[in-house]
Amino acid sequence: MSSATTTMNMQRLSINCRSFFIMCKPRVTMLIVFTAMIGMFLATPGMVPLDLLVAATVGIALASGAAAAFNCLIEQKIDALMARTRARPLPTGQVSSVQTAVFATVVGAVGLSILYWYVNPLTMWLTFATFIGYAVIYTVFLKPATPLNIVIGGASGAMPPILGWAAVTNAISPESLILFLIIFAWTPPHFWALALYRRNEYAKSGLPMLPITHGEEFTRLHILLYTVILVTVTLMPGATGMSGWIYLVSAVALDAGFMAYAVQIYRKYSDDLARRTFRYSILYLTLLFAALLLDHYFRIPL
Repeated sequence: MSSATTTMNMQRLSINCRSFFIMCKPRVTMLIVFTAMIGMFLATPGMVPLDLLVAATVGIALASGAAAAFNCLIEQKIDALMARTRARPLPTGQVSSVQTAVFATVVGAVGLSILYWYVNPLTMWLTFATFIGYAVIYTVFLKPATPLNIVIGGASGAMPPILGWAAVTNAISPESLILFLIIFAWTPPHFWALALYRRNEYAKSGLPMLPITHGEEFTRLHILLYTVILVTVTLMPGATGMSGWIYLVSAVALDAGFMAYAVQIYRKYSDDLARRTFRYSILYLTLLFAALLLDHYFRIPL
């Protein structure tokens, strides 16, 4: 084999690896893994055993990446119509549908196997249910069928803390359900802010997103209402004795910021404001869960 052929093959392999990595939606996967890890740490008064932490993190990350790749596979025609997604590997032809299906299947199977053999069967089955909920129920059925797709489908995205908690305790606790509720309530205002400033693209795709089916004013009102629900839910850790002052002060400050964005969107909308709200929502969730972790190890009782 000539050096030119070898170089060409290496370049093709590099492009394929990068393409598969992109289809795993690394930024989304990182947030999923982060919230799952917080669930692990909150589930024990001490430190999570290193071998369990690594196995659970890798298993959940692989399963999440596989679900994202299946999502890209199913939505490749829709992705080709939207500026935000048309540069993804499938619409641009960097990889084929068959390659994507094989990749997602293998990665998902490896991730679930790691969870079954090195964590516990409960975590594996919960992760598998989350996988089906996102890649099949949400992507195939809910997303193209109802403007409430984000609300109902948000249950899959809210599962990571429960997965992390189950990895350590082999059980589902009320505390883990509170973490679930926080992400579940956060999901609608987070995605509806995106849907507002991307409404023209969603209109072209044919997806029944709330701004398309019910109008911008209706969507802005619901962002405000769901943010109120979110603020209420984020106070539950303090009300139930799950957290102390560090989390409570952090939650109130972060909630005030989110509420300010929601009120502004409702009263005086602009695409730039919706874009900034979407970005803040990601920072919000990250800092909120980081505050939970800090509070867990340096608790100042209420």
